[in-house]
Amino acid sequence: MILRVAATGSLLVGIAVSGYYLHFIGKLPTASLASRHMRDMKDRIEEPPAVEPTTFVAMTSLPKDLSVAEYSGIDRRAVSLDGYIQRMVRASDGDLHLEIVPEPHGPGDARVHYMTADITPQWHRGSDSWRYGRLVEQYHATRGGVTPWEQGARRVRLSGWLLYDYEYPDFTSPTNRRVTSWEIHPVTRIEVWDDSLGRFTEYPR
Repeated sequence: MILRVAATGSLLVGIAVSGYYLHFIGKLPTASLASRHMRDMKDRIEEPPAVEPTTFVAMTSLPKDLSVAEYSGIDRRAVSLDGYIQRMVRASDGDLHLEIVPEPHGPGDARVHYMTADITPQWHRGSDSWRYGRLVEQYHATRGGVTPWEQGARRVRLSGWLLYDYEYPDFTSPTNRRVTSWEIHPVTRIEVWDDSLGRFTEYPR
């Protein structure tokens, strides 16, 4: 009897935890409109029909503190951004989280202010090349990698959908080096700079 009660209790706790998690990531009707919209945007699997080149200045100039109705039009655009990967992190939701910076710096340098880009499981799952270790080798990430690359980070261009992450609205903290709530999320195309050719070449999935 005691074991049965304990098993039932464990099952109920598991259901409650699972329900809270699904609510938190926007997969239940009980989640807020902002949360459900962001989940829909993160889960996009289609290639953008058009991609607009952008810059760090343009990204940080995108409007903030908007309602879902206001920013839901902007995050249906896709952009490409040229820079260097400062750090790579495997996120708890399966994303490969990238910190992209405008200028290269060495492995011993302190982290600098960055933009965020994410490669979601829908885009890296099943790929031999879009994996954490392979991407570290391509990016020469200066932090979060496996080797202190002598020449620092490699120049890359990331393309993908714009996404407004409303959960990161405050950038006044001196320890917060992320410069905007806007991200490239999901990343749908990766290109790396080829010195011998003098241009970007696609890094295929």
